[in-house]
Amino acid sequence: MSESLHNERRGENEKRLGLVVSGSLSRGVEVKLDSTTSVEDIAVGRYVTIEGEKGRFLGMITDIALDAIDSRLMTNPPEVSDPFIAEVVAGTSTFGRVHVQPQLTLGGDVSSLLEGPQSVKTVPAHFSVVKEASEQDVERVFGQVEEKQFWIGTPLDMEIKVRLNPTEFVKRSNGVFGKSGTGKTFLARLLLIGIVQENVAANLVFDMHSEYGWEGTSEEGRKVKGLKQLFPSKVAVFALDEESARRRKVSTDFVVEVGYDEIEPEDIEMLGETLNLTEASAQATYRLARHFGERQWLERFLALEGREELNELAKALGEHEATIAALRRRLEALRRLRFLVPHARDNAIQRILEYLDRGINVVLEFGRYDDITAYVLVANLLTRRIHAQYREKVERAMGEEIAKPKPLVITIEEAHKFLNPGIANQTIFGTIAREMRKYNVTLVVIDQRPSGIDEEVMSQMGTKITCLLDNERDIESVLTGVSGKSELKAVLSKLETKQQALIFGHAVPMPVVVRTREYGSPQSYKELGFREAIELKKEAEKELEDLWG
Repeated sequence: MSESLHNERRGENEKRLGLVVSGSLSRGVEVKLDSTTSVEDIAVGRYVTIEGEKGRFLGMITDIALDAIDSRLMTNPPEVSDPFIAEVVAGTSTFGRVHVQPQLTLGGDVSSLLEGPQSVKTVPAHFSVVKEASEQDVERVFGQVEEKQFWIGTPLDMEIKVRLNPTEFVKRSNGVFGKSGTGKTFLARLLLIGIVQENVAANLVFDMHSEYGWEGTSEEGRKVKGLKQLFPSKVAVFALDEESARRRKVSTDFVVEVGYDEIEPEDIEMLGETLNLTEASAQATYRLARHFGERQWLERFLALEGREELNELAKALGEHEATIAALRRRLEALRRLRFLVPHARDNAIQRILEYLDRGINVVLEFGRYDDITAYVLVANLLTRRIHAQYREKVERAMGEEIAKPKPLVITIEEAHKFLNPGIANQTIFGTIAREMRKYNVTLVVIDQRPSGIDEEVMSQMGTKITCLLDNERDIESVLTGVSGKSELKAVLSKLETKQQALIFGHAVPMPVVVRTREYGSPQSYKELGFREAIELKKEAEKELEDLWG
């Protein structure tokens, strides 16, 4: 079939919406809707095609407005109780207008088809026809998803499967954002499933609320299978709280203990905000380490009793007595963390690295220790040391010309606690975000307050997956450094509360609003390539039977 005939037949199946009447490359184009197009049928986030004189453009609707030929109609509306008069007025004096941000040029000849979609470098001519985008056009941009490939959702009002490029995704740090209750955890779980399924990186997940390892919770509150149940040979569950894991009947691969002798002043400094440490108190920890020894300072300091002993220590260190007393009171909070012991029975860092080296993903569940103090302490302590090991491996590989270690993706929740402007330059997480994939380690950060994350870190994130945000500062933060920021801002603010997300960045060819795929039913497990749905259905029936007796 000739290209012209193909275009003609394709055009017959696409609904015409209107004509381009103005615009610019930086701000996008304005489209006057035809009288036959109801403005109520248009929604932000949907794709349209624009038939230019020399090529076709694929764009996203970013705003919708009502307009009139004569502004006097706004202050003196005509009588439209008669349906005929209403129809005449709507077709001649008033009209709908939409703003479209062209994203890609699709080309109009065979050579353009072979080259694929290209970035927009111009705008369509006046009065170019605007139509609803066909599924074929969108599929051409995102590619056809093969049977075993992972996809995250579908564009609005389409059945096309949107696939994130997994290799590109793990090359840089990425973010999952959205206000509470919008499905951030659900989306992050899907992303982790995709990384494991595609086998493009190893994962280390700091699972604050025990949602990713053995089982999690759906948006409707139902239990859903976690990574361990879906990939039993590819995922290991490490537990910080063995008792909690036992009560939840979770089979753990390793129980993590952290020795007081492993905690360094840098780890305490990260707790400055959560423990309300002053700058003087935080700096005093370094003097304590020099005084007592790097592996004994914390245990010996916490063993001190009475003001007299603390005052003597303050004199020996040259510190103010009140500073040492305040630090002692703040660090007392660590005693309630039962995973902290004088000397750990096994080296958790080495065990994690052993699993990662074997290609097994690690999920560390926190159990009852789901407060921010325990989370920041453990995540920072382990990440600093694991990153150092990866750095050594990569440098050795460069020197000896051997294969680098498999890329590592570290997932953290409450990311603003690690990456806020006050500490991002000093933390290991800020270092990882800025160096991108230099040492084969990147992040997936999950947060409901992106405005609390350092602006430089936000600008370095490769791909952002954003659910609904209703705080102006959070929206501005997510769109830091993004082309077409004002247009995407309008799209982001109009997302539905659940099961919708705006995705933009390196892992997708252009911004896209998706309805996230269903996950948690036997059929969804089957579609992801796991055990037959009938087996899972039987398991669900047995669970209900056990529950109700």
